[in-house]
Amino acid sequence: MRVAPLLTAGLGLTGLLAGGVPASATPAVPAVPAHQRLVWGPCSPQQQELNEAGAQCAKVAVPLDYSAPGGPTIKIAVSRIKADPEHGGRRGVLLSNPGGPGGTGLADPLYLRPALKDVANRYDLIGFDPRFLGESTPITCDPAAPTPAPGPATTRREDFEQSVRSARDTARRCREHGDNARLLPHATTRNVARDMDAIRAALGEPRLSYYGVSYGADLGAVYTQMFPRRADRIVIDSSTDPTATQYELFQRAGRPLEEALDAWAGWTARRDGIYRLGSTPAEVRSSVQRLLDGAERRPVTVSGVRLDAQLLRLVLRQLIQHEEYDPALAGTVRDLTDAAAGRPVEPGPELAAMLELLASPELADSMLGGALFMCGDHGWPAGGWPRNPETYWQNMERSRAAQPVFGPLVNSMMAPCAFWTSTSREPATVIGNDVPVLMLQARRDNNVPYEGALALHRRLAGSRLVTADIRSHGVYGRGLDGLTPVPCADAAVNDYLRDGTLPGADLTCPRTGEDR
Repeated sequence: MRVAPLLTAGLGLTGLLAGGVPASATPAVPAVPAHQRLVWGPCSPQQQELNEAGAQCAKVAVPLDYSAPGGPTIKIAVSRIKADPEHGGRRGVLLSNPGGPGGTGLADPLYLRPALKDVANRYDLIGFDPRFLGESTPITCDPAAPTPAPGPATTRREDFEQSVRSARDTARRCREHGDNARLLPHATTRNVARDMDAIRAALGEPRLSYYGVSYGADLGAVYTQMFPRRADRIVIDSSTDPTATQYELFQRAGRPLEEALDAWAGWTARRDGIYRLGSTPAEVRSSVQRLLDGAERRPVTVSGVRLDAQLLRLVLRQLIQHEEYDPALAGTVRDLTDAAAGRPVEPGPELAAMLELLASPELADSMLGGALFMCGDHGWPAGGWPRNPETYWQNMERSRAAQPVFGPLVNSMMAPCAFWTSTSREPATVIGNDVPVLMLQARRDNNVPYEGALALHRRLAGSRLVTADIRSHGVYGRGLDGLTPVPCADAAVNDYLRDGTLPGADLTCPRTGEDR
């Protein structure tokens, strides 16, 4: 399990926003430095796996501000694993994005290539770090000041007030650092899509094929609207409702998360002899609720990491995303329950990995990357982020009746957007044309609910939707992460990328593996 991407994705850092810029208002080609000559060479030492795979890296110069193409430029880091024309003939380039927002994608071709199988021979596989992330003119913020050690007990209101102070401080530290006041207004999804087209132009390609998952799926949909004549074979996996605000997307995850917890509770109850969390679904649910209620008064400490109730909810959210993680979730809840009771605990591998990430700067970097685009994409009032912190508190408290485990998480102030001042200078993208697109979605995706994909599918009139009847976030290539693959979805993607044929109609892939 790749914990870092999951932990970031699980925060709900994904989505488009209803906006006011139709595709026709966008120039057909970006204003980029003409006739760029890319200098390919070894990737940075941090990209050891890419170098071992024989990849090369380069930098593409793009305008900081596309409305002023003659002004300052920034550098976008790209990687390339070249096609093997002797085994099928070269088709073109296939760009990919792993989601977030905030996720870096320079190494993404390494994860994509095994799923593509023979199709990988037909494309130059192109990865990139979106602007201001990773190796692409990265934005950093002033470091946070040390905070006093918390006391042994707390209240949920005190925890909320601390989250407000932290969000306000993050916004300030980012706004005031270095040259950020000039850079931050240009951290937008539309500009990332423009950068994608600049990469296409710099590679000398007339059209761009693409695979994106989660936020990467939404990014792909934006590209098809802004550059419809440049879009070749586009695959988007696990997308969101283009009419919803970012905060609404957070909130809408609450119901499917609770439904997933119900399913997991039934699975765990049938294995009470192993996990000792209850012999009925209601008893298992009560075990989880007692753990959270206790942590709201006295956080749980495991391996030196202090977990308040919100962090516990975040951990639960990661492990509820996939059916195959049910044993890991049950073991994690057992470990956390023992730790809360003062018993010695040796965390299982999944919990240990998350504890390591929670204690590392990697999570803070991912959260910052997400904030750049979540907060910067959408100006007020279109963004939907409440300005008044009390609104978050009221929504959190109201949600407890119907969504006692995840409601306080998905309604919370998990991003500093209420205090962000460097927002986009243009509205978001209106979705609505007939560019051919292959869409994938899990029916029980509790990170980006299925209804949102249906809404996007209706607006992408040329799309076909492949539904996987599973609980999962991400459908294509699941077997590479040790999850049960969805063969018909994998075949639909590879057939489309191989010969350009979309399914004749929407289709639903049958379940495979254990009946849960």
